[in-house]
Amino acid sequence: MSQNKLRGRVWRFGDDINTDIISPAEYMDQSYEVIGGHAMERAMPGFAQAIAPGDFIVAGSNFGSGSSRETAQIALKYAVVGAVVAQSFARIFFRNCINVGVPVLTLEDTAPLNQGDEIEIDLLEGVIENRTTGQILQGSKLPEHVLAIVRCGGLKEYLKMYMNQ
Repeated sequence: MSQNKLRGRVWRFGDDINTDIISPAEYMDQSYEVIGGHAMERAMPGFAQAIAPGDFIVAGSNFGSGSSRETAQIALKYAVVGAVVAQSFARIFFRNCINVGVPVLTLEDTAPLNQGDEIEIDLLEGVIENRTTGQILQGSKLPEHVLAIVRCGGLKEYLKMYMNQ
């Protein structure tokens, strides 16, 4: 599998999943590992313990609304979420995901992706293949320069690499 392609299972969520749902505020001052251990627990208790590394969150519209703090994105990263696919994102949440190295794609209609489906995402092309149903969907593409940031694990690591060239 190429660096641009990811494969995992779908964890399905609805609309308006805000940052307090993604990362409960009472853990904000804890280590990143602890924060990740509580990812999404307000929407699905036990999520962080049940997800397999690289699995995907698939949601409806307005994912990541609310606070602009990066603990929500860090929670997803440390819960080892492979990517987030949603119909729409809060703009700062989307950018902060890139900044911490969590791939994000928009998909006009996420309804064909069901809980437990195995999917493959081509980040560069924006193609999402539902390997469970065989359906091919076209999501947004991550430009090569944005994908480079994600591949490095986030903006901080990308800049370290870039500055040391």
